Amino acid sequence: MSDALLNEDFFPQPELMVDGSEKQSNEISELSKQGYQYLKENRILEAKDAFKKILALEDNNNYALVGLGDSERKQNHFREAIEYYNRCLSFHPGNNYALFGLADCHKALNQYSKAIEIWEQYLVHDDRNITVLTRVADAYRKIRDFKKSKLLYLKVLDMEENNAYALIGLGHLHYDFKEYKDALYYWTKMLDMNSKAVDIRVLTSIGNCHRKLKTFDKGVHYFERALSMDSNNFYALFGLADCYRGMNQQYRSVEYWNRILEIDPKNKVILTRAGDAYRNTGDYKTAAEYYNKAMDIDFDIYAALGLALICKGEGKYDEAVDRLSALIRDDPKNYRLYIDLADCYVKMNQKSKAIETLQSFQRFGIRSQAITEMLEKLV
Repeated sequence: MSDALLNEDFFPQPELMVDGSEKQSNEISELSKQGYQYLKENRILEAKDAFKKILALEDNNNYALVGLGDSERKQNHFREAIEYYNRCLSFHPGNNYALFGLADCHKALNQYSKAIEIWEQYLVHDDRNITVLTRVADAYRKIRDFKKSKLLYLKVLDMEENNAYALIGLGHLHYDFKEYKDALYYWTKMLDMNSKAVDIRVLTSIGNCHRKLKTFDKGVHYFERALSMDSNNFYALFGLADCYRGMNQQYRSVEYWNRILEIDPKNKVILTRAGDAYRNTGDYKTAAEYYNKAMDIDFDIYAALGLALICKGEGKYDEAVDRLSALIRDDPKNYRLYIDLADCYVKMNQKSKAIETLQSFQRFGIRSQAITEMLEKLV
């Protein structure tokens, strides 16, 4: 259970779970109420103490065992929590609260198949529990079972038309499977429902759909809106930089790459992206500085390629050939390297070497439309 579920609706009712004398029952009931009140207030040690006092009065009391499991889970002690939930289930099979907590622990440990198995036991007793259904759908999404995940999300929407967790889940599901138009539909629906108090993650998700669909101008609108809510949001800055790159407005993309680097100056990927932007504007000197900064952190094939392309752009074809040939030795199945190397040979009026370069890639048996088209032009 997430913390949001630690409320009265999900608390086991102690008066239905105790045996023994009336005095003992009353004491257990009072300790139970105290324990969960402490949990709600995040006073974990006091909650544990209350639940352990119950066990001293009644061995294997299911309410106490669930309470101790919840206490450990709230501290992210998932394996310890699992022991308590399993102990409860060994004495009280089918206890919904123990099943719920146990499944959430396995989910937190990325054991999604196990979590699904337990949640499905829960659904045997309560197959219209929206919270459980969305969790199972999430877990199926994590193990990339598109059909079962979508089916459960849609079942939730049949029960509650605008359930936010199901809409967000469907957005992520379709995005993960590269169905960007469908992802856009569900996230846009979330935006329409909460236009005044929109979650920034919905805006960046919509922006990312437009980025993938190459409708970059539309993506800019959503990333800018996200940035107005959080001026340092990485996803908004990255999205804007990449959209302007896609619109071939390199001078704008540089602005946002650099804003990310102000926050994270050692980000190798962003240094390389900024280098690409400067290279594409013809500023080779600055581009080389960014590529070399990236290479100083750790070898990066894209930074190394960028340095080779600078040599090519400056007409230093022999050096570009040396650099590209070295990269091919390290990454022999990267088709782009062969295209750039062949282009260098073309510019050096060595057409036969260009053809041989492209044919050497084809010997791997890998199909590349770009390689084929270039070869057809040369032969």
